[in-house]
Amino acid sequence: MREEKIYIKNGSLVIEALLSRVPGENGVIICHPHSLMGGSMYNNVVEAIQEAFSSQDICTVRFNFRGVGASTGNYDEGRGEQEDIIAVCEYLRELGKEKFIFAGYSFGAWVGSRIIAENSDPFEYSIFVAPPIDYFNFHWNHLKDKIDLLICGDADQFCDVNILKAEAKKINSHVKVISGADHFYSGQEKTLTNIFIEFMVKKNIIKL
Repeated sequence: MREEKIYIKNGSLVIEALLSRVPGENGVIICHPHSLMGGSMYNNVVEAIQEAFSSQDICTVRFNFRGVGASTGNYDEGRGEQEDIIAVCEYLRELGKEKFIFAGYSFGAWVGSRIIAENSDPFEYSIFVAPPIDYFNFHWNHLKDKIDLLICGDADQFCDVNILKAEAKKINSHVKVISGADHFYSGQEKTLTNIFIEFMVKKNIIKL
């Protein structure tokens, strides 16, 4: 599905994004890894997520957090980045989307978790890929029954699989472990895409 470059107003800032414009009530918000470590909307995992949803005719927005690419502003340690996500939600709402699906990878998952934990949860479904639990504090006690799927490689350098499984059990979430995958999923993009499609079928978002 073809994407178009768009720019979303966020107060005094502008967010650079790619939109796959598809009719329907669902809109997927895809968040990239750490802004100061080369993360952007052109990341391989972000692209795999986008491909999975757009291949099933679901509207997607992947975007650059503030200070990345052509997005204005500066890195804000996850605070302003939450505002970036909310601005994308508002943009999708203006397009007529009613159900938001959050898919965050690494740092993007952590920023999304703060919105879900601290505010009124705007997401119909939430998926975290490689949440960097060894690097950032996830407030798991505020995430119970709110995270639908956690994906992690068994060789992830920043996400201990056993700890993630234990936390997932506490919050009633499902963990999908990818054998041989580290934090960066090089060569595992197709596996990720298939996991997302399986998730969509399980949740009746699509029917195959």
